[in-house]
Amino acid sequence: MLAFLLQVNSWLNKGQLYLFALFMIMIWALWLMRVVLASSYKPWTAPYATTTSVIIPVVDEPEELFRSVLDRILEQRPTEVIVVINGPRNATLEKICAEVGVRWAWTEIAGKRNALQVGVGMATGDIAVLVDSDTIWTRGTLPELIKPFRDPRVGGVTTRQRILNPERTVLTRWADWLENVRNEYSMPAMSVLGTVGCLPGRTIAFRRFILVRCMERFMSERFLGVFLEVSDDRTLTNYTLQAGFRTVFQSTSLVYTDAPLELRKLVKQQYRWARGSQYNTLRMFGWMVRRAPVLAVFYAADILVPFVLVGSYFAWAYSLLVGDTVNVYDELRLPGSLVGWQLVLTILGLSAMMTALSLMIRFARHFAFRPRDLAYLPAFMMINTFVLMPVRVLGFFRLAHNAGWGTRAGGFQGERQRNPLVLVPYLLGGAMLVTSVMIGV
Repeated sequence: MLAFLLQVNSWLNKGQLYLFALFMIMIWALWLMRVVLASSYKPWTAPYATTTSVIIPVVDEPEELFRSVLDRILEQRPTEVIVVINGPRNATLEKICAEVGVRWAWTEIAGKRNALQVGVGMATGDIAVLVDSDTIWTRGTLPELIKPFRDPRVGGVTTRQRILNPERTVLTRWADWLENVRNEYSMPAMSVLGTVGCLPGRTIAFRRFILVRCMERFMSERFLGVFLEVSDDRTLTNYTLQAGFRTVFQSTSLVYTDAPLELRKLVKQQYRWARGSQYNTLRMFGWMVRRAPVLAVFYAADILVPFVLVGSYFAWAYSLLVGDTVNVYDELRLPGSLVGWQLVLTILGLSAMMTALSLMIRFARHFAFRPRDLAYLPAFMMINTFVLMPVRVLGFFRLAHNAGWGTRAGGFQGERQRNPLVLVPYLLGGAMLVTSVMIGV
Protein backbone atom coordinates (compact mmCIF):
# COMPACT_ATOMS: atom_id res chain seq x y z
CA MET A 1 0.00 0.00 0.00
CA LEU A 2 2.88 2.39 0.78
CA ALA A 3 4.48 1.66 -2.58
CA PHE A 4 1.12 2.28 -4.26
CA LEU A 5 0.68 5.71 -2.67
CA LEU A 6 4.24 6.72 -3.50
CA GLN A 7 3.83 5.51 -7.09
CA VAL A 8 0.61 7.49 -7.46
CA ASN A 9 2.43 10.56 -6.12
CA SER A 10 5.23 10.07 -8.66
CA TRP A 11 2.66 9.45 -11.39
CA LEU A 12 0.83 12.72 -10.65
CA ASN A 13 3.91 14.87 -10.12
CA LYS A 14 6.42 13.41 -12.57
CA GLY A 15 4.24 11.65 -15.13
CA GLN A 16 5.86 8.26 -14.43
CA LEU A 17 3.25 5.51 -14.93
CA TYR A 18 3.67 2.45 -12.72
CA LEU A 19 1.84 -0.75 -13.61
CA PHE A 20 1.52 -1.78 -9.96
CA ALA A 21 -0.24 1.53 -9.22
CA LEU A 22 -2.66 0.79 -12.05
CA PHE A 23 -3.24 -2.68 -10.60
CA MET A 24 -4.05 -1.25 -7.16
CA ILE A 25 -6.36 1.40 -8.60
CA MET A 26 -8.33 -1.38 -10.32
CA ILE A 27 -8.51 -3.36 -7.06
CA TRP A 28 -9.80 -0.41 -5.04
CA ALA A 29 -12.26 0.73 -7.71
CA LEU A 30 -13.79 -2.74 -7.95
CA TRP A 31 -13.97 -3.01 -4.16
CA LEU A 32 -15.75 0.35 -3.94
CA MET A 33 -18.27 -0.66 -6.63
CA ARG A 34 -19.05 -3.86 -4.76
CA VAL A 35 -19.40 -2.15 -1.39
CA VAL A 36 -21.77 0.50 -2.76
CA LEU A 37 -23.96 -2.07 -4.52
CA ALA A 38 -23.87 -4.59 -1.64
CA SER A 39 -25.07 -1.92 0.81
CA SER A 40 -28.51 -2.17 -0.83
CA TYR A 41 -28.75 -5.97 -0.58
CA LYS A 42 -31.53 -7.61 1.43
CA PRO A 43 -32.43 -11.33 1.42
CA TRP A 44 -35.95 -12.48 0.65
CA THR A 45 -37.98 -13.02 3.84
CA ALA A 46 -41.51 -14.06 2.84
CA PRO A 47 -42.07 -17.87 2.81
CA TYR A 48 -42.76 -19.55 -0.50
CA ALA A 49 -44.21 -23.01 -1.12
CA THR A 50 -43.49 -25.01 -4.28
CA THR A 51 -42.40 -28.47 -5.38
CA THR A 52 -38.67 -29.21 -5.32
CA SER A 53 -36.48 -31.87 -6.92
CA VAL A 54 -33.03 -32.21 -5.35
CA ILE A 55 -30.57 -33.69 -7.87
CA ILE A 56 -27.21 -35.03 -6.63
CA PRO A 57 -24.60 -36.18 -9.19
CA VAL A 58 -22.01 -38.43 -7.54
CA VAL A 59 -19.01 -40.50 -8.56
CA ASP A 60 -17.71 -41.64 -5.19
CA GLU A 61 -17.95 -40.39 -1.62
CA PRO A 62 -17.09 -41.85 1.81
CA GLU A 63 -20.10 -43.74 3.15
CA GLU A 64 -20.44 -41.71 6.35
CA LEU A 65 -20.23 -38.38 4.52
CA PHE A 66 -22.76 -39.37 1.86
CA ARG A 67 -25.25 -40.60 4.48
CA SER A 68 -24.90 -37.31 6.32
CA VAL A 69 -25.46 -35.35 3.09
CA LEU A 70 -28.67 -37.27 2.32
CA ASP A 71 -29.96 -37.20 5.90
CA ARG A 72 -29.64 -33.42 6.13
CA ILE A 73 -31.41 -32.96 2.80
CA LEU A 74 -34.24 -35.36 3.67
CA GLU A 75 -34.82 -33.56 6.98
CA GLN A 76 -35.99 -30.54 4.99
CA ARG A 77 -38.64 -32.53 3.12
CA PRO A 78 -38.04 -31.75 -0.56
CA THR A 79 -40.64 -33.20 -2.91
CA GLU A 80 -38.07 -35.71 -4.17
CA VAL A 81 -34.37 -36.51 -4.04
CA ILE A 82 -32.65 -37.97 -7.10
CA VAL A 83 -29.12 -39.37 -6.92
CA VAL A 84 -27.32 -39.96 -10.22
CA ILE A 85 -24.26 -42.21 -9.91
CA ASN A 86 -22.03 -41.74 -12.94
CA GLY A 87 -19.01 -43.69 -14.12
CA PRO A 88 -18.16 -47.06 -12.53
CA ARG A 89 -20.90 -48.90 -10.60
CA ASN A 90 -20.79 -48.12 -6.89
CA ALA A 91 -22.57 -50.72 -4.80
CA THR A 92 -22.03 -48.77 -1.57
CA LEU A 93 -23.76 -45.63 -2.84
CA GLU A 94 -26.58 -47.68 -4.37
CA LYS A 95 -27.12 -49.41 -1.02
CA ILE A 96 -27.22 -46.12 0.87
CA CYS A 97 -29.80 -44.68 -1.55
CA ALA A 98 -32.00 -47.76 -1.16
CA GLU A 99 -31.74 -47.69 2.63
CA VAL A 100 -32.67 -44.00 3.05
CA GLY A 101 -35.38 -44.22 0.39
CA VAL A 102 -34.28 -41.84 -2.35
CA ARG A 103 -34.58 -42.36 -6.09
CA TRP A 104 -31.32 -43.17 -7.82
CA ALA A 105 -30.03 -43.94 -11.27
CA TRP A 106 -26.73 -45.12 -12.68
CA THR A 107 -25.18 -44.00 -15.95
CA GLU A 108 -22.00 -45.50 -17.26
CA ILE A 109 -21.14 -42.19 -18.93
CA ALA A 110 -18.78 -40.38 -16.59
CA GLY A 111 -19.14 -36.64 -16.18
CA LYS A 112 -21.25 -34.25 -14.16
CA ARG A 113 -23.01 -32.75 -17.16
CA ASN A 114 -24.47 -36.03 -18.28
CA ALA A 115 -25.44 -36.85 -14.68
CA LEU A 116 -27.31 -33.54 -14.45
CA GLN A 117 -29.05 -34.30 -17.75
CA VAL A 118 -30.22 -37.65 -16.38
CA GLY A 119 -31.37 -36.08 -13.11
CA VAL A 120 -33.25 -33.22 -14.77
CA GLY A 121 -34.95 -35.76 -17.03
CA MET A 122 -36.19 -37.69 -13.97
CA ALA A 123 -37.25 -34.62 -11.98
CA THR A 124 -40.87 -33.52 -11.56
CA GLY A 125 -40.63 -30.53 -9.20
CA ASP A 126 -41.07 -26.93 -10.31
CA ILE A 127 -37.69 -26.07 -8.80
CA ALA A 128 -34.61 -28.20 -9.52
CA VAL A 129 -31.99 -27.96 -6.77
CA LEU A 130 -28.54 -29.14 -7.92
CA VAL A 131 -26.31 -30.28 -5.07
CA ASP A 132 -22.68 -31.44 -4.98
CA SER A 133 -22.32 -34.81 -3.29
CA ASP A 134 -20.04 -33.48 -0.53
CA THR A 135 -22.10 -30.41 0.40
CA ILE A 136 -23.56 -30.22 3.91
CA TRP A 137 -26.86 -28.41 4.35
CA THR A 138 -27.73 -26.49 7.51
CA ARG A 139 -31.12 -25.98 9.13
CA GLY A 140 -33.34 -24.00 6.77
CA THR A 141 -31.17 -24.33 3.66
CA LEU A 142 -34.03 -25.42 1.39
CA PRO A 143 -36.94 -23.24 2.62
CA GLU A 144 -34.68 -20.18 2.58
CA LEU A 145 -33.27 -21.06 -0.85
CA ILE A 146 -36.65 -21.12 -2.59
CA LYS A 147 -37.97 -17.84 -1.13
CA PRO A 148 -36.70 -15.66 -4.02
CA PHE A 149 -38.78 -17.72 -6.49
CA ARG A 150 -41.82 -15.86 -5.19
CA ASP A 151 -40.65 -13.27 -7.74
CA PRO A 152 -41.52 -14.71 -11.18
CA ARG A 153 -38.56 -12.85 -12.68
CA VAL A 154 -36.09 -14.95 -10.66
CA GLY A 155 -34.77 -17.97 -12.52
CA GLY A 156 -31.82 -19.08 -10.38
CA VAL A 157 -30.76 -18.77 -6.74
CA THR A 158 -27.55 -19.59 -4.91
CA THR A 159 -26.69 -20.03 -1.23
CA ARG A 160 -24.18 -18.59 1.21
CA GLN A 161 -21.27 -21.05 1.19
CA ARG A 162 -18.65 -21.66 3.85
CA ILE A 163 -15.78 -24.10 4.49
CA LEU A 164 -16.03 -26.91 7.05
CA ASN A 165 -13.67 -26.54 10.02
CA PRO A 166 -11.55 -23.79 8.45
CA GLU A 167 -9.11 -23.76 11.37
CA ARG A 168 -7.46 -27.00 10.21
CA THR A 169 -4.75 -25.52 7.96
CA VAL A 170 -3.66 -22.26 6.36
CA LEU A 171 -5.21 -23.48 3.08
CA THR A 172 -8.64 -24.09 4.63
CA ARG A 173 -8.50 -20.72 6.37
CA TRP A 174 -7.64 -19.09 3.03
CA ALA A 175 -10.48 -20.91 1.26
CA ASP A 176 -12.96 -19.84 3.95
CA TRP A 177 -11.69 -16.24 3.77
CA LEU A 178 -12.17 -16.28 -0.01
CA GLU A 179 -15.71 -17.66 0.33
CA ASN A 180 -16.66 -15.12 2.97
CA VAL A 181 -15.28 -12.19 0.97
CA ARG A 182 -17.40 -13.41 -1.94
CA ASN A 183 -20.45 -13.77 0.34
CA GLU A 184 -20.06 -10.30 1.83
CA TYR A 185 -19.15 -8.29 -1.25
CA SER A 186 -19.38 -9.87 -4.71
CA MET A 187 -22.56 -11.94 -4.36
CA PRO A 188 -24.73 -9.26 -2.72
CA ALA A 189 -23.49 -6.64 -5.18
CA MET A 190 -24.39 -8.71 -8.24
CA SER A 191 -27.64 -9.91 -6.64
CA VAL A 192 -28.89 -6.34 -6.21
CA LEU A 193 -28.75 -6.03 -9.99
CA GLY A 194 -30.27 -9.49 -10.49
CA THR A 195 -27.17 -10.64 -12.35
CA VAL A 196 -25.13 -13.01 -10.20
CA GLY A 197 -22.73 -14.12 -12.93
CA CYS A 198 -22.07 -17.57 -11.50
CA LEU A 199 -24.40 -19.42 -9.16
CA PRO A 200 -21.86 -21.74 -7.45
CA GLY A 201 -22.58 -25.40 -8.00
CA ARG A 202 -22.41 -26.68 -4.43
CA THR A 203 -26.13 -25.93 -4.11
CA ILE A 204 -28.07 -24.04 -6.79
CA ALA A 205 -31.80 -23.80 -7.48
CA PHE A 206 -33.26 -23.21 -10.95
CA ARG A 207 -36.74 -23.20 -12.37
CA ARG A 208 -36.77 -26.70 -13.85
CA PHE A 209 -38.26 -25.67 -17.19
CA ILE A 210 -35.21 -23.45 -17.80
CA LEU A 211 -32.92 -26.47 -17.45
CA VAL A 212 -35.14 -28.61 -19.66
CA ARG A 213 -35.09 -26.01 -22.42
CA CYS A 214 -31.31 -25.53 -22.36
CA MET A 215 -30.20 -29.14 -21.75
CA GLU A 216 -29.46 -30.00 -25.38
CA ARG A 217 -27.31 -26.90 -25.70
CA PHE A 218 -25.71 -27.64 -22.32
CA MET A 219 -24.60 -31.05 -23.59
CA SER A 220 -23.29 -29.94 -26.97
CA GLU A 221 -22.11 -26.32 -26.93
CA ARG A 222 -18.45 -25.88 -27.83
CA PHE A 223 -15.86 -23.22 -27.18
CA LEU A 224 -13.19 -22.78 -29.89
CA GLY A 225 -14.26 -26.12 -31.32
CA VAL A 226 -13.98 -28.09 -28.05
CA PHE A 227 -16.70 -29.37 -25.73
CA LEU A 228 -15.58 -28.39 -22.23
CA GLU A 229 -16.88 -30.40 -19.28
CA VAL A 230 -15.86 -27.84 -16.66
CA SER A 231 -17.91 -24.94 -15.26
CA ASP A 232 -21.37 -26.45 -15.51
CA ASP A 233 -22.68 -24.02 -12.87
CA ARG A 234 -21.49 -20.91 -14.71
CA THR A 235 -22.83 -22.28 -18.00
CA LEU A 236 -26.32 -22.91 -16.56
CA THR A 237 -26.24 -19.43 -15.01
CA ASN A 238 -25.44 -18.00 -18.45
CA TYR A 239 -28.44 -19.74 -19.99
CA THR A 240 -30.73 -18.48 -17.23
CA LEU A 241 -29.60 -14.89 -17.74
CA GLN A 242 -29.87 -15.16 -21.52
CA ALA A 243 -33.43 -16.46 -21.11
CA GLY A 244 -34.33 -13.14 -19.46
CA PHE A 245 -34.43 -14.26 -15.82
CA ARG A 246 -32.73 -12.80 -12.78
CA THR A 247 -30.07 -14.74 -10.86
CA VAL A 248 -29.79 -13.90 -7.17
CA PHE A 249 -28.05 -14.68 -3.87
CA GLN A 250 -30.00 -15.73 -0.76
CA SER A 251 -27.71 -15.06 2.20
CA THR A 252 -29.98 -16.82 4.71
CA SER A 253 -29.55 -20.19 2.98
CA LEU A 254 -26.25 -21.63 4.23
CA VAL A 255 -24.26 -24.70 3.15
CA TYR A 256 -20.83 -26.04 4.07
CA THR A 257 -18.27 -27.75 1.90
CA ASP A 258 -14.72 -29.01 2.20
CA ALA A 259 -11.54 -27.45 0.82
CA PRO A 260 -8.31 -29.09 -0.41
CA LEU A 261 -5.80 -29.80 2.35
CA GLU A 262 -2.85 -30.09 -0.04
CA LEU A 263 -1.38 -27.29 -2.13
CA ARG A 264 -1.24 -29.50 -5.23
CA LYS A 265 -4.99 -30.21 -5.06
CA LEU A 266 -5.73 -26.57 -4.36
CA VAL A 267 -3.80 -25.53 -7.48
CA LYS A 268 -5.70 -28.07 -9.60
CA GLN A 269 -9.03 -26.84 -8.24
CA GLN A 270 -8.20 -23.20 -8.88
CA TYR A 271 -6.87 -24.02 -12.35
CA ARG A 272 -10.14 -25.74 -13.25
CA TRP A 273 -12.18 -22.83 -11.91
CA ALA A 274 -9.96 -20.31 -13.72
CA ARG A 275 -10.47 -21.98 -17.08
CA GLY A 276 -14.20 -22.42 -16.57
CA SER A 277 -14.78 -18.85 -15.44
CA GLN A 278 -12.71 -17.21 -18.16
CA TYR A 279 -13.98 -19.16 -21.16
CA ASN A 280 -17.53 -18.42 -20.05
CA THR A 281 -16.66 -14.73 -19.69
CA LEU A 282 -15.45 -14.62 -23.29
CA ARG A 283 -18.50 -16.56 -24.45
CA MET A 284 -20.91 -14.21 -22.61
CA PHE A 285 -19.04 -10.92 -22.91
CA GLY A 286 -21.08 -9.48 -25.77
CA TRP A 287 -24.34 -10.23 -23.95
CA MET A 288 -22.99 -8.74 -20.72
CA VAL A 289 -21.90 -5.52 -22.39
CA ARG A 290 -25.39 -5.10 -23.88
CA ARG A 291 -27.54 -6.32 -20.98
CA ALA A 292 -25.42 -6.27 -17.80
CA PRO A 293 -22.58 -3.73 -18.15
CA VAL A 294 -21.61 -3.81 -14.46
CA LEU A 295 -21.25 -7.58 -14.66
CA ALA A 296 -19.11 -7.10 -17.78
CA VAL A 297 -16.81 -4.79 -15.80
CA PHE A 298 -16.49 -7.30 -12.94
CA TYR A 299 -15.66 -10.22 -15.23
CA ALA A 300 -13.38 -8.22 -17.53
CA ALA A 301 -11.39 -7.20 -14.45
CA ASP A 302 -11.39 -10.84 -13.34
CA ILE A 303 -9.36 -11.61 -16.48
CA LEU A 304 -7.28 -8.42 -16.68
CA VAL A 305 -6.19 -8.00 -13.05
CA PRO A 306 -4.03 -11.19 -12.93
CA PHE A 307 -2.33 -10.20 -16.21
CA VAL A 308 -1.63 -6.69 -14.89
CA LEU A 309 -0.10 -8.08 -11.68
CA VAL A 310 1.99 -10.74 -13.43
CA GLY A 311 3.01 -8.13 -16.02
CA SER A 312 4.21 -5.84 -13.23
CA TYR A 313 6.42 -8.66 -11.93
CA PHE A 314 8.01 -9.07 -15.34
CA ALA A 315 8.44 -5.29 -15.61
CA TRP A 316 10.21 -5.16 -12.24
CA ALA A 317 12.47 -8.05 -13.24
CA TYR A 318 13.32 -6.33 -16.52
CA SER A 319 14.11 -3.05 -14.78
CA LEU A 320 16.43 -4.84 -12.34
CA LEU A 321 18.24 -6.67 -15.14
CA VAL A 322 18.90 -3.54 -17.19
CA GLY A 323 19.61 -1.39 -14.15
CA ASP A 324 16.81 1.04 -14.96
CA THR A 325 15.18 1.37 -11.54
CA VAL A 326 13.45 4.26 -9.84
CA ASN A 327 13.33 4.34 -6.05
CA VAL A 328 9.90 5.70 -5.17
CA TYR A 329 10.86 5.59 -1.50
CA ASP A 330 13.09 8.61 -2.09
CA GLU A 331 9.85 10.62 -1.91
CA LEU A 332 9.41 9.73 1.76
CA ARG A 333 10.21 12.54 4.19
CA LEU A 334 12.16 10.39 6.65
CA PRO A 335 14.63 11.74 9.24
CA GLY A 336 18.03 12.25 7.65
CA SER A 337 19.69 10.40 10.52
CA LEU A 338 18.23 7.09 9.33
CA VAL A 339 20.81 5.19 7.32
CA GLY A 340 21.54 1.61 6.29
CA TRP A 341 19.53 -1.04 8.05
CA GLN A 342 17.61 1.56 10.09
CA LEU A 343 16.24 3.05 6.89
CA VAL A 344 15.38 -0.39 5.50
CA LEU A 345 13.57 -1.44 8.68
CA THR A 346 11.66 1.84 8.80
CA ILE A 347 10.46 1.47 5.21
CA LEU A 348 9.51 -2.17 5.80
CA GLY A 349 7.63 -1.22 8.96
CA LEU A 350 5.72 1.57 7.23
CA SER A 351 4.94 -0.73 4.30
CA ALA A 352 3.62 -3.45 6.61
CA MET A 353 1.44 -1.00 8.53
CA MET A 354 -0.03 0.53 5.38
CA THR A 355 -0.66 -2.87 3.80
CA ALA A 356 -2.34 -4.17 6.95
CA LEU A 357 -4.54 -1.06 7.08
CA SER A 358 -5.52 -1.51 3.43
CA LEU A 359 -6.47 -5.14 3.93
CA MET A 360 -8.35 -4.47 7.16
CA ILE A 361 -10.46 -1.86 5.37
CA ARG A 362 -11.22 -3.98 2.31
CA PHE A 363 -11.97 -7.19 4.22
CA ALA A 364 -13.35 -5.73 7.45
CA ARG A 365 -16.54 -7.79 7.37
CA HIS A 366 -14.63 -11.07 7.35
CA PHE A 367 -12.26 -10.02 10.14
CA ALA A 368 -15.16 -8.89 12.28
CA PHE A 369 -16.43 -12.47 12.00
CA ARG A 370 -13.03 -14.21 12.29
CA PRO A 371 -10.59 -11.75 13.94
CA ARG A 372 -7.91 -14.45 14.34
CA ASP A 373 -7.50 -14.55 10.57
CA LEU A 374 -5.70 -11.20 10.80
CA ALA A 375 -2.61 -13.14 11.84
CA TYR A 376 -2.82 -15.19 8.64
CA LEU A 377 -3.08 -12.22 6.27
CA PRO A 378 0.55 -12.46 5.09
CA ALA A 379 -0.01 -16.12 4.16
CA PHE A 380 -3.29 -15.26 2.40
CA MET A 381 -1.57 -12.59 0.34
CA MET A 382 1.26 -14.97 -0.58
CA ILE A 383 -1.27 -17.56 -1.81
CA ASN A 384 -3.17 -14.91 -3.77
CA THR A 385 -0.03 -13.44 -5.32
CA PHE A 386 2.08 -16.49 -6.07
CA VAL A 387 -0.61 -19.18 -6.57
CA LEU A 388 -3.99 -17.72 -7.48
CA MET A 389 -2.89 -14.98 -9.90
CA PRO A 390 -0.38 -17.08 -11.91
CA VAL A 391 -2.86 -19.98 -12.06
CA ARG A 392 -5.50 -17.68 -13.52
CA VAL A 393 -3.07 -16.49 -16.19
CA LEU A 394 -2.13 -20.09 -17.03
CA GLY A 395 -5.83 -21.01 -17.12
CA PHE A 396 -6.45 -18.33 -19.73
CA PHE A 397 -3.68 -19.64 -21.99
CA ARG A 398 -5.19 -23.14 -21.73
CA LEU A 399 -8.80 -22.23 -22.52
CA ALA A 400 -8.96 -24.32 -25.69
CA HIS A 401 -7.58 -27.46 -24.01
CA ASN A 402 -9.91 -29.89 -22.34
CA ALA A 403 -9.06 -31.62 -19.09
CA GLY A 404 -10.70 -33.51 -16.26
CA TRP A 405 -11.78 -32.27 -12.86
CA GLY A 406 -8.27 -32.62 -11.49
CA THR A 407 -9.47 -33.41 -7.97
CA ARG A 408 -11.83 -36.33 -8.59
CA ALA A 409 -10.79 -39.42 -10.53
CA GLY A 410 -13.38 -40.97 -12.84
CA GLY A 411 -15.52 -37.84 -13.00
CA PHE A 412 -14.81 -36.71 -16.53
CA GLN A 413 -16.09 -37.50 -19.98
CA GLY A 414 -15.11 -34.53 -22.15
CA GLU A 415 -13.17 -34.67 -25.39
CA ARG A 416 -9.40 -34.39 -25.38
CA GLN A 417 -8.62 -33.01 -28.78
CA ARG A 418 -6.39 -30.43 -30.40
CA ASN A 419 -7.40 -27.98 -33.10
CA PRO A 420 -5.88 -24.87 -34.69
CA LEU A 421 -8.05 -22.62 -32.51
CA VAL A 422 -6.01 -23.72 -29.51
CA LEU A 423 -3.62 -20.88 -30.44
CA VAL A 424 -6.23 -18.13 -29.97
CA PRO A 425 -5.99 -17.88 -26.14
CA TYR A 426 -2.18 -18.06 -26.36
CA LEU A 427 -2.11 -15.14 -28.81
CA LEU A 428 -4.65 -13.08 -26.87
CA GLY A 429 -3.05 -13.84 -23.50
CA GLY A 430 0.42 -13.16 -24.87
CA ALA A 431 -0.73 -9.80 -26.21
CA MET A 432 -2.19 -8.80 -22.83
CA LEU A 433 0.96 -9.90 -21.00
CA VAL A 434 3.32 -8.10 -23.41
CA THR A 435 1.18 -4.96 -23.19
CA SER A 436 1.30 -5.07 -19.40
CA VAL A 437 5.09 -5.44 -19.41
CA MET A 438 5.55 -2.60 -21.92
CA ILE A 439 3.40 -0.28 -19.81
CA GLY A 440 5.37 -1.27 -16.72
CA VAL A 441 8.79 -0.54 -18.21
